[in-house]
Amino acid sequence: MTPETTRQALSIYDMFAESDIFMKLLILGLIFASVWSWAIIFDKSMKFKRLRERMKSFEEKFWSGGSLENLFTAFQKSQPDPLSAIFVAAMKEWKRTFSDKRRASTLNLAERAEKIMHITIDKQIEKLETKMTFLATTGSVAPLLGLFGTIWGVMDSFAAIGATQSTNIAAVAPGIAEALLTTAVGLIAAIPALIAYNKFSHDIDHMAAKMETFSDEFTAILSRQIEVQEDR
Repeated sequence: MTPETTRQALSIYDMFAESDIFMKLLILGLIFASVWSWAIIFDKSMKFKRLRERMKSFEEKFWSGGSLENLFTAFQKSQPDPLSAIFVAAMKEWKRTFSDKRRASTLNLAERAEKIMHITIDKQIEKLETKMTFLATTGSVAPLLGLFGTIWGVMDSFAAIGATQSTNIAAVAPGIAEALLTTAVGLIAAIPALIAYNKFSHDIDHMAAKMETFSDEFTAILSRQIEVQEDR
């Protein structure tokens, strides 16, 4: 066998074509996981970038000294970011209390608003964590599936060697190469997924901290407003 023939025989396509049905299904599954992981990575990267920009824009508007009523009117129908969603949820509770003609008691209004904001925070974090489980699963399981495929392929190669009673390296190499292909594909799927999972987890933690800080600051503002309303 010439060197050129050997290189052709050991091409990735040929290794895939010569593998058994189990190995083919395993490789195709890992390729699908890799493609879907990249789709999630691109989607979340763009989404998180937009959310950071919108959160920054909302904070600038909130702390600009403008009227909370005007800000509520602007964001009442649509909340494009977590901070505006938290703000609107708290303001709705505020308005439900003070719009009542009987002027319902403001007792525990700040606590109710704070609880509503924390519920909203939990819902926003749940939205941010969508599809994160798939990245985590791919990052942890794909290498193990690749290793399992390699073990399966090596066992098959040794079984073939035993059947032919040939230890010629030219006969052994293709089977071993086919076996190692699943490990390579598994790592290709797992590494980007794991890196992206860690990056997005950090981004989610950072946004969650900003939401918690905003909730605490807005609770303090509402408490001061309640005192003013009660003094009237």
